[in-house]
Amino acid sequence: MTEVRVAVLGASGWMGKVHTMAYQTFPHFLGTAGGTARVVALVQRSPLPPEELAARAPGARVLADWHEAVADPDIDLIDICLPDSLHYEVAKAALLAGKHVFCEKPLADTPEQTRELVQIARDKGVITRVGHGFPRNPVHDMARQIIEAGEIGTVTMFKGCQHVDMFGDPLVPFMWRADGAQAPTGIVGDTGSHVFSFMEFLVGRVASLVAETFVVTPRRPVVEGLGLGEAAALTGTERWAEVSNPDAAQVLCRFENGAHGMVDFSRVATGRKFMQGYEIYGTKGSLVYSYDEVNRLRFYTNEDRIGRRGYRAIDVGPEHPGYAAFLPLPNFALGYNETKIIEAAEVIGSIVSGQPKWPTFETGHHITQIVDACMESSRRRAWVDIPAA
Repeated sequence: MTEVRVAVLGASGWMGKVHTMAYQTFPHFLGTAGGTARVVALVQRSPLPPEELAARAPGARVLADWHEAVADPDIDLIDICLPDSLHYEVAKAALLAGKHVFCEKPLADTPEQTRELVQIARDKGVITRVGHGFPRNPVHDMARQIIEAGEIGTVTMFKGCQHVDMFGDPLVPFMWRADGAQAPTGIVGDTGSHVFSFMEFLVGRVASLVAETFVVTPRRPVVEGLGLGEAAALTGTERWAEVSNPDAAQVLCRFENGAHGMVDFSRVATGRKFMQGYEIYGTKGSLVYSYDEVNRLRFYTNEDRIGRRGYRAIDVGPEHPGYAAFLPLPNFALGYNETKIIEAAEVIGSIVSGQPKWPTFETGHHITQIVDACMESSRRRAWVDIPAA
């Protein structure tokens, strides 16, 4: 049994907590045949007391500087849960140091950066992974199996969305996610990349697109030290900051295989706490998914006789190994944290076996190309082609 030594960067944030938990938890559900992980370093510049942070991974060192983790020869995997603007710099340094890298999305700010990261990883012969966790819900493996088996025929159209109301209220305070210096692509890289990962996983590569991105609330009050989802009472004396990246976007696209896509996403959909879904239409049938029914797929086929055609609900269950690892009965609902546990197990398994698994930095590069094309299309108000590499 091989143990992989992990450093989690951005350890006190939401995603850092999820990753730290996932490494320690996955053997309970998914076993140790693919290896185990030990979190040996937690990196965070944070007011959180070091002893509280250390308690989340007993025995781990608490570091204030990510450079220390990258330079440590006793660390095998650098796990990046930092603000978007740091992803490229940290991932590049880790790859050059010969580390395996698991980076949360978006992988980097530009395709030029992601292309460079892909090449360095190839040269170093290391395992890479991007944190597109939503498609790792076993229900989407089932959707892919149905598509690949030809059960809905040739895919002709994809329709996808993801909306939240994180910034639905104009008085919700400013945070780094609305800062174009720290998150240059805004909601396009933050939320749009999730929808793009479904497109990549289920339909294929995007060849061209046209997009409109826009800001709904141009200025927000600043409340220091506020985290994602935390409420704040305004005093009326706050300074205000400019929202310098997109709040929302609408996209039309063409896939390399000839299918067409319609996508929309936002962080200002008032009342939508978390709305995610897709519809995939083919020449013989279709698939519909909604996160509100997180482990359920709706399937339509023309092979049903006339008068009996309609969508049937299929609940993914223990017949799928990824589901059976957690629950013995269908429709008990695997949630977000379980998909991150699956991710962590797959990352460690890839490192131990030397076999990369989707989504790698190559996947992250293509999704970054889509994000970049959205930003360019909106600026130019025109269709943009996406190169093959």
